[in-house]
Amino acid sequence: MSRRCGTRAKWVAVGVIVLLAGAVVALWPVYVRPQVDSPARADAVLVLGGAHDGREELGLRLASEGYAPLVLFSDPYERSPMMNRICHGGYRVEVECFDPEPRTTLGEGRVLAERARAGRWRRVIVVTFTPHVSRARYVLGKCWGGEILVVDAHPPISFGRWAYNFLYQSAGYVKAVTEDC
Repeated sequence: MSRRCGTRAKWVAVGVIVLLAGAVVALWPVYVRPQVDSPARADAVLVLGGAHDGREELGLRLASEGYAPLVLFSDPYERSPMMNRICHGGYRVEVECFDPEPRTTLGEGRVLAERARAGRWRRVIVVTFTPHVSRARYVLGKCWGGEILVVDAHPPISFGRWAYNFLYQSAGYVKAVTEDC
């Protein structure tokens, strides 16, 4: 009986490994090689909240290069010296910060939809990081029907952070499917 249990445990382990490998292969284009857009003239740049991984600088650079006259920064942080500098700094482009409700991509999508309707926007450049690109496009697209160009700040991402994001973004997709904007 002990030998049977050992054999069964090996088959279960093999099955789990095969399932995990299949999930990684299936989700690779969604999280590791997502569709990223080239920036084009837009009504605004929206920088999504998250790790301070270069996305803030990219959003400001895109606006200063003439892609948009306004940069909206999601600022869901309690106390961030970086966001304090950005939100109160002097720039040649217009900068506005907001605290989304809820403090998620869905909350950011709601603000986008509200601002876009009020300003009659047609196109927005959204800045995030690689594993979030596809889900951000999905969630924001549920909230607003305009053209969304998603660009990636391309931060270096460790193996552990990739693994975490495979799980986190997948759970986020499951949640997003059930939520309306």
